[in-house]
Amino acid sequence: MSKNQQYVEQYKEAAMEQMRRYGIPASVTLAQGILESSNGQSQLARNENNHFGIKASSSWIANGGKYGLYTDDKPNEKFCSYASVGDSYEHHSQFLRNNKRYSACFSLSPDNYKGWAQGLDKAGYATDGTYAPNLIKIIERNDLAKYDRMVMEEMKAQGKQIGVEQNPRTTDSSIANTNGSNHSVSMNTTDSNYSFPLKRNEFILVTSPFGMRCDPTDSSKQQMHKGIDIRTKQDDILATEDKGKVVAVNQNANTAGGKSVTVEYQRENGDKVQLSYLHLSSVDVKVGDEVNAGKKLGVTGNTGTRTTGEHLHLSVKQIAADGTTRDLDPAAYLAEIAEKGNIQLKALSNGEDLLAKYKTNNAPEIDTTLSPDDWMKKILSSEDSGEHMSMGDPIVEMAMTLFTSLMALAVQIDNKSESEKMQTATDAALNKRIDLSSLLPGMKGSALVLKEDGKAVLEINNGKQQFIHELTPNEQNRLSQVLNNAELSDEVKRQRLSGIVNSIVVAGQVSQNYEQQQNQTENQNEVIRR
Repeated sequence: MSKNQQYVEQYKEAAMEQMRRYGIPASVTLAQGILESSNGQSQLARNENNHFGIKASSSWIANGGKYGLYTDDKPNEKFCSYASVGDSYEHHSQFLRNNKRYSACFSLSPDNYKGWAQGLDKAGYATDGTYAPNLIKIIERNDLAKYDRMVMEEMKAQGKQIGVEQNPRTTDSSIANTNGSNHSVSMNTTDSNYSFPLKRNEFILVTSPFGMRCDPTDSSKQQMHKGIDIRTKQDDILATEDKGKVVAVNQNANTAGGKSVTVEYQRENGDKVQLSYLHLSSVDVKVGDEVNAGKKLGVTGNTGTRTTGEHLHLSVKQIAADGTTRDLDPAAYLAEIAEKGNIQLKALSNGEDLLAKYKTNNAPEIDTTLSPDDWMKKILSSEDSGEHMSMGDPIVEMAMTLFTSLMALAVQIDNKSESEKMQTATDAALNKRIDLSSLLPGMKGSALVLKEDGKAVLEINNGKQQFIHELTPNEQNRLSQVLNNAELSDEVKRQRLSGIVNSIVVAGQVSQNYEQQQNQTENQNEVIRR
């Protein structure tokens, strides 16, 4: 067996797992591992379990990530050091997913290994100019594409989506270290004594964090938001710790917070912590019940007089032994629960992990800095998107890419701040609607809407007529070519987009006029027959 084949046998499962989670072809991951780590025998691979030559970023180091010093382009460069090879594979996938340079690759089919190899080369993963041909040669010489096909067939049979991080990492398998000794990969083994308030596989989506904000029912006023609002859709709410006691239940849907539950936990120092869940559709417990972590308390909903849509309002109150109380940021509490229970979920708000600043264990964190369009894609492909889009379907992928690209250009032209861009991306992803006013100033109203089946629909009001037009693949392709042309300025892109849309409007007017004439003719003929 060749060294290439030995490497593949050892790490094929890890590569296939990453394909399920991120949509990166297993063949490409294996070929990169072979090339970058010299079949797992490079010094970096043997000493640091680093199989992909990833350097330690400032955020990696700031979050306590380990690194080793090696000479690459210059002496003493810092390279990431991992507890296991499995962690190196995971970080490699997130490095590609979270780096805007490689975003074009993720619009490709997960089994398009040639396109992926060329995309990585074009984006500058390596600088020798022969990276793509070398990867393709390794893939074809070792028939690595069969692992792509295996994952595609497996996921299709299970009705699952490829490239969704909710597809979990394996918890019971072992991946051997590069030195040949068996080493269990550091996986997400959680403590059943602790739970997040909702079941999620990757992150909970926070639509409104703790702190001052505009009053959602009166935008002219500011208010202190004493909790966090979490995106939900008829989800079970769960107790977060063992030995909790239900101390309050409200079954009146017409109060400000609607139906609600409050659970209290005792601390060793005499303090108490109370968690309140508001706006529920139903409550499954009563006052006095004792609950353990993961116990269902009720179901999320949209009850109450101060709510603008379904969500879970979660608040946390600390009651000191002397009876004094204070409101805590629920993100701080969730960070505590995450550390105690080894829960790997994040609480993301506009791309930022709200738990990060409260964590104290200095565990290595992967840099999750996202661009607005990357953040939008993350929401659209998550459990909280409210949609069931078939990721991997080229038609859906095209529509999503167009949707995110249009949003990115719109916020750029509007000169929004970074925080405003992220909020716009959040709103657009959750509402599946982008206001195109800044891109099409000649129209009275315009928007792009992403439907549940992943189809892109253009809504136009030119002041005389209103159009609802489902974009054809050819029209989407024309728009995408303009948006993705790096040689065009934003203003030129806007002008060309406006031209394409105007041509669609003209065609729509002609079609509407023709239909009206046909209807009039039919009506006249009906009158004559009478």
